[in-house]
Amino acid sequence: MIPKLTYEALLARAATDPAVVGLVLKGSHAHDGMATEYSDRDVYVIVAEGLDTGLLDLDGHRSAEVDVVVTTVDDFRRLGGYERYALTRAQIVIDRLDGEIAELVAAKGQLDSDEAFQAAAGWLDAYANSLYRSVKNARDGHLLAARLDAADSVGFLLELLFTLERRPRPYNKYLEWELERFPLPGWETDMLLDAIGRIAGTGDLDFQRRLFGRVEAVARKAGLGPTLDAWGEDLLLMRPGPDHRPK
Repeated sequence: MIPKLTYEALLARAATDPAVVGLVLKGSHAHDGMATEYSDRDVYVIVAEGLDTGLLDLDGHRSAEVDVVVTTVDDFRRLGGYERYALTRAQIVIDRLDGEIAELVAAKGQLDSDEAFQAAAGWLDAYANSLYRSVKNARDGHLLAARLDAADSVGFLLELLFTLERRPRPYNKYLEWELERFPLPGWETDMLLDAIGRIAGTGDLDFQRRLFGRVEAVARKAGLGPTLDAWGEDLLLMRPGPDHRPK
């Protein structure tokens, strides 16, 4: 580990190293207005395959100033999962491949349609499951369990709503930032943020059911009716209004 590496020093080295084909900045400094005095800079240094570079020694460097990952173009292309959102809003600092680095970053923010549909079905089922457990626990007097399940349901709901738009869910830290700048179509941002905050904080049963009524309509319009229908009469417990299931 090399002490006292600064972001500026890293940029200077990358700018003069012929093996470097890209440099990408992610994290708080890539989200306008989110960086604080405690924020380091998270950087991907992308190098050409097979070219020798001393920057490989910086791979895994972590400090209060800068965190560095050194990777090849192919390995950068394969990055996914939890890293997708971080790269979605990343800034391209160096791109020596005629825009290819920028294209790779842009692709991280757009889920494949088939991938998104399959993932959405799973998130919808997980959301319904947590909501169902929350409602049942509240009904049966298990109030702490009901609130915990309600809080769980919020995470699954956010995964669902962003996946339906073929976007990776933002980290909690950037949720408000993301929605204020890139709202989810069909959802008023202040209302949605208030709803998830209220549900996560209080587990309000009637509020959960009312929100589910809207989510169900959105999900069915997206072709996810079979996932909901698999719940059978249990849907009646989740929907707005009294529980009309046969006893």
